Order: sequence, then C-alpha cells, then structure tokens
Amino acid sequence: MRSKAYWGYSNEFMEACADELRVDATQLDENNYACFVAARDRTVLGYYALVQESASHFELDALFVEPEHIGRGIGRILVEHAVQRVADAGGKVLTIQGDPNAAAFYLAVGGREAGSRESDSIPGRYLPVFEIDIAER
Repeated sequence: MRSKAYWGYSNEFMEACADELRVDATQLDENNYACFVAARDRTVLGYYALVQESASHFELDALFVEPEHIGRGIGRILVEHAVQRVADAGGKVLTIQGDPNAAAFYLAVGGREAGSRESDSIPGRYLPVFEIDIAER
C-alpha cells in the first residue's frame, strides 16, 4: 500500500484497490503462485509475486518497492529475478499489468506494450499491459 500510495493516489482510490493489492495466505499455498522478497539486513526493500498461467505463460501479479527505495534499482533487480525464474521454469512470456505511473519503468526493463486491461478494483479504469519475451533476453 505504501508503494502504491507513493504515486499520490487519494485515500478513496487506495481503499478501492486495497483488496486487489493484498497477498493473502491462500495465494501463497497455491502451486502456481510464488512470492519473492528483496531484503537487506532484515529490512524488506520490495517484493514481487509471480503466477504461472500455463507451461509457457507467467504473469507478474505484483511488484512493489518501499517508497524510500524507489529509483535505487530494487525494482529492476526484482524484474530480472522474475525473468530468470520464468526462464528456469521453461516459460516463454512474462505478462505485466502495470500502474500507469510505472509504464516507463516496465519499458526500461524490457517490456513491450501489449494493450490494456480493466482494473479489477475500479471499473472503467484501464491499466497498461506489458510483455517480456523470455527467449529474446
């Protein structure tokens, strides 16, 4: 929530998307779901969640960096880790539904624009979708 709020969203907006942004224990128990944390000296810097949709297709379900660490390369490290995990699992494509404020970041880490998708939290709000072709990396 702190990472999302970094972009200046209103309290009402944050409340509307709170459930969508939360990772719960049931997700962590699923075989196709994995969560990875970047930490230094027992301090969480950020995390991402990865969902295996099929043998060749994975989706970055979440990627958040603590606000004081945004712009310091943690997000890039997390994406590179995700790409390596997908490659190691034989995946071909990593799909990312990103926040509009993070579009430049996802393009900079090798994503290509692949359309948009309606927000699960806010009807009528469309979010950019990016894809990373694992074979091209």
